[in-house]
Amino acid sequence: MPFGIYSFYRLLQPGFREKRARLFLETFDPTATTRILDIGGNVYDWRDVPIESRITVLNVAPTDSSPEFSERFSYVQGDGCALPFADQSFDIVYANSVIEHLQNFENQKRFAREALRVGRGVFVQTPNRWFPVELHFVTIFLHYLPKRVQRLFLPKFSFRGLFRSGDNANLRALFDELRLLSAGEMRGLFPGCTIHKERLLGMTKSMIAIRKST
Repeated sequence: MPFGIYSFYRLLQPGFREKRARLFLETFDPTATTRILDIGGNVYDWRDVPIESRITVLNVAPTDSSPEFSERFSYVQGDGCALPFADQSFDIVYANSVIEHLQNFENQKRFAREALRVGRGVFVQTPNRWFPVELHFVTIFLHYLPKRVQRLFLPKFSFRGLFRSGDNANLRALFDELRLLSAGEMRGLFPGCTIHKERLLGMTKSMIAIRKST
C-alpha cells in the first residue's frame, strides 16, 4: 500500500496517545460512574483506555453507533461552540485536536467557554502553533507564513498534498478551518486550568488544558 498521511500518523502517534491516555487516567482516575463528554471524537479513540465510564460522543455530523461499545456510549449531534447540555452536566469534557478546527478565535473562545461551563473537569488538547512541524499537512515552518502564501505552496510543499493515498479529506476545507493556538492563547482561553505541554525533541509539540473535577 502506498505511504500516505495515515501511515505517517500510525508511525508517529502511538507513543503520544499512550502518554496522553496515561496522563488522563492519572489526573481523573475515572470510574464506572464518571460521566465523560468527548467533543469531536469517536468511540475507537477509547478502545485501549482501560475505563468503564459512560461516554457521550458529540459531533456536528451524525456519529454511527458501534455495537462493540453499545452499552457504554451515547451519541449526540451538536455544536461544540453551543453545547446542548446544562452547566456541569459532565465530570469531564474531553477534546482531542478539535479546537484548532474552528476557523477563528471567536469560535475558539465560545468552544472553551462551553467546555468550562458543561464540565466539572476539562481535558482539551491542541497542537502548538510554534512547533516547527505542522502535523495536519506535515510541513516545516510553512504555517508561520500568511495564509494566502500557505495556500499557494501547500499542494506541492506538504506531505499531505503530495501523498494522498487513503486520504479523502478536502484539503481546501481543512486548510480554511485551521487556526493553530499558542500556549499564551490557551492560557487565556482556559483560565484556572493547568496547561500541560507535550514535548518532542525538547520543543512543545502540543498542549493540554486540564482542570481537575471538583
